[in-house]
Amino acid sequence: MSHFQFSLDHQDSATSARAGRWKTPHGVVQTPAFMPVGTLASVKGLTGEQLRQAGSQMVLSNTYHLALRPGAEIVEELGGLHQFMQWDGPILTDSGGFQVFSLASLRKLDEKQVVFRSHIDGSLLELSPERATRIQEMLGADVIMCLDQCPPADWPEEKIQAAVDLTSRWAVRCRDAHQRPDQALFGIVQGATIRRQRERSVEGLLPLDFPGYAVGGLSVGESPEQMYETLDWTTPMLPQEKPRYLMGVGRPEDLLEAVCRGIDLFDCVMPTRNGRNAMAFTSKGPIRLRNLKHQRDPGPIDEACECPVCQKFSRAYIRHLFIAKEMLGPILLSWHNIAFYQKLLRDLRTAIQDNRAAEFRAVQLADWGTSV
Repeated sequence: MSHFQFSLDHQDSATSARAGRWKTPHGVVQTPAFMPVGTLASVKGLTGEQLRQAGSQMVLSNTYHLALRPGAEIVEELGGLHQFMQWDGPILTDSGGFQVFSLASLRKLDEKQVVFRSHIDGSLLELSPERATRIQEMLGADVIMCLDQCPPADWPEEKIQAAVDLTSRWAVRCRDAHQRPDQALFGIVQGATIRRQRERSVEGLLPLDFPGYAVGGLSVGESPEQMYETLDWTTPMLPQEKPRYLMGVGRPEDLLEAVCRGIDLFDCVMPTRNGRNAMAFTSKGPIRLRNLKHQRDPGPIDEACECPVCQKFSRAYIRHLFIAKEMLGPILLSWHNIAFYQKLLRDLRTAIQDNRAAEFRAVQLADWGTSV
């Protein structure tokens, strides 16, 4: 019997939004779902218990960074990522493919592999499809990703096509190297915002019959409108019966738009990164807690939020923490922001089941002051 099973509970009648249930070895994930990013086996400042209290179901870590520190061998020796970071829910590890894009100045890439010069100490890290797969097997995540090449949005089409073809060839090598049946290996669709390249990427990946597919190479410089248009014709090409994951996205409005285009899974650093910089997401739009107007405000960050932070602490207190450079400020605001993202997708899931996804999207965008 498979360790993974994805089932659709309901398809919205007016959009492509879907409510699903995804069984994994470490629990069931109700979709659509957002994964907080714990790059180095830590969602910055938060414990696993706090993530659960915020409503998180699944988290993400990173192959490149964990291979450098502390090393996959050490994580494996200490019981794998779940034991190492004390998180008992599902975990997804990115393969290091995004670092092929984000650390382009520190790597050399050829057909065989990508070689990084460590941003920490200058040592070399070789990541081939086989090595990236093996590292992820050692880390022990539930879901692992094929190694891919993520091209920048402004590359010429011939270079984007070359990246698509390399990604497809590497996907074959990842599939052939993958040995653990208790891990789901996802393929990654590339092609930037060029329709024929996305089609070529899907054509190269579907015959490999991965248990799930990711849409990569978005939120890397293109406009939101280009992202949504790309999803309009990419998502329908992916199997209806398998989970669809949009990598590295994004803003709350992006999540709404992507779910209504058929996406099930997300990850992004925005909730925690913005939290560390005193920006809170709220039901009425983002607010900046360092602003003087919050100095004497006894109210919670968000009246509509039931997270532990909003139940206990005032805007005035959290602002004080940031002004005083107390580490509790970024912790509390990150905790709230993750809870906001989780509540948004829980409420959207309910709207999907009631065939109200389009209405929910319109109301939220209006409340946030975003044009519909």
